[in-house]
Amino acid sequence: MKPVIVTDPPRADLDQVARLGDYGVATVHEALGRSGLLSAGLRPIQDGVRVGGTAVTALCWPGDNLMIHAAVEQCREGDVLVVTTTSPCQDGLFGELFATALRHRGVRGLVTTTGVRDVADLRALGFPVWSAAISAQGTVKATAGAVNVPVVVGGQLVRPGDGILADDDGVLCVRREDVPSGLEKARARLEKEAAAREAFATGQLGLDRYGLREKLEALGVRYLTAEEYEKEQA
Repeated sequence: MKPVIVTDPPRADLDQVARLGDYGVATVHEALGRSGLLSAGLRPIQDGVRVGGTAVTALCWPGDNLMIHAAVEQCREGDVLVVTTTSPCQDGLFGELFATALRHRGVRGLVTTTGVRDVADLRALGFPVWSAAISAQGTVKATAGAVNVPVVVGGQLVRPGDGILADDDGVLCVRREDVPSGLEKARARLEKEAAAREAFATGQLGLDRYGLREKLEALGVRYLTAEEYEKEQA
């Protein structure tokens, strides 16, 4: 890893990313062919929050948050800070003081493969966080890393400027080039879900709406009465 801070990465259109975030992680994930979802281990510390913003990435050494300090300077209105380390680390690299600085710059949240601390204060501050752990373990500021370089987070490649969506269902990365088409696909997906919801509310079964009876038959699934089943088990 070369120690570097990239100051001007291209970013996805912020208004488009925010609108995409309004659709929710699950809907957009499905609309994009079930791609881009980060590990389920990245969980929100709060409930009921939905964000969409552009990624600023920070690559740190384990137990060292120096590059988060460097990344704060590179953040702007509408960004989401994405932090990971060169090897696994659950120390509390991020806390309330960082959140205070980021809120001032209009940052919409944090996604990190590390731990966070000051959780009660973060919730009170209303600064959204998705993290792999909660830990009071402190850190040092001693080792150079990188800011605004491509990183792998939760099994997905995240580039600076990509769209980051996060809510109660998890975190999704949308390539900045895919944001415009993602909006169209997500809108179509939402319309499809609305039609299904209306059908289910009036009693239609998924077995019939999605043609799943034929699928069950093709897979050899049979319907038996309890008496027939007991006879077959005898």
